[in-house]
Amino acid sequence: MAERRKIIIDTDPGQDDAAAIMLAFASPDELDVLGLCAVAGNVPLSLTSRNIRIVCELCGRTDAKVYEGAGRPLSRQLVTAEHVHGRTGLDGAELPEPTMAVQPQHAVDFIVETLMREPSGTVTVCTLGALTNVALALQKEPAIAGRVRELVLMGGGFFEGGNITPAAEFNIYVDPEAAATVFASGMPIVMIPLDVTHQLLTTKERVAKIAALGTRPAQVLVDWLAFFERFDEEKYGSEGGPLHDPTVIAYLLKPELFSGRHCNVEIETQSELTVGMTVVDWWRVSGREPNATVLRNVDADGFYALLAERVARL
Repeated sequence: MAERRKIIIDTDPGQDDAAAIMLAFASPDELDVLGLCAVAGNVPLSLTSRNIRIVCELCGRTDAKVYEGAGRPLSRQLVTAEHVHGRTGLDGAELPEPTMAVQPQHAVDFIVETLMREPSGTVTVCTLGALTNVALALQKEPAIAGRVRELVLMGGGFFEGGNITPAAEFNIYVDPEAAATVFASGMPIVMIPLDVTHQLLTTKERVAKIAALGTRPAQVLVDWLAFFERFDEEKYGSEGGPLHDPTVIAYLLKPELFSGRHCNVEIETQSELTVGMTVVDWWRVSGREPNATVLRNVDADGFYALLAERVARL
């Protein structure tokens, strides 16, 4: 058996973030979740912290360590997405309030200490929201950039444009300065943009296969997806909505489902029209050095087969 990959999940749940956490917990043979860090994004920090713990308890993982991080972007006012995720961020299913405690340590300190303690090149950082915590960790200890095995993030868009503005995807738009810091850090980055996630629609057939599992976690996930997809179905006129954040975990489990290329990515932080845009040099015309592997295509049926197979284990 291959060695389990040590991961840190930095997240702002969000129903799709919840699905990503479930996928990680359902894959203990491959993934060792060292901790989960809350960041403000889809909803304010108090709710993202709450929502992480709700998912942990749903999955029977009250042993998981949850850390609270940044409550606002580096230099901007917080933008949230209750219009997509509902007032709590996890609207769609009725679940009890979590009883497990948050760790006393700040998420940024946890990230820095973990990356400096664990052998270099052994910890993967998985970001499902704004990159504020990671940017603050880099500011606190720049040496972590050379110790990360990989930073795998859901964020950005290129051929698909944006989803919060015409040019910007939400996770990057919330804190573009943080994203610029991370992309300039030199750490190995895998970027999973809207170009990939918009191929992963929650069609009736795919969701029905999850519902057919008949377990409590599966039914909660189906209820979350039903709420979450309503916004994108109306927006895009599609059958089902794109399932964004679980792509990060799926990439760790089955990278062969994805394809892309190594290229340069810069983050726009100045323009009123395009702030938060991920400027991807897909055609390598800028002469700038590649700094990220940008994924573009995914085997959608393979992705949903993996998700259903793993959720069945919870």
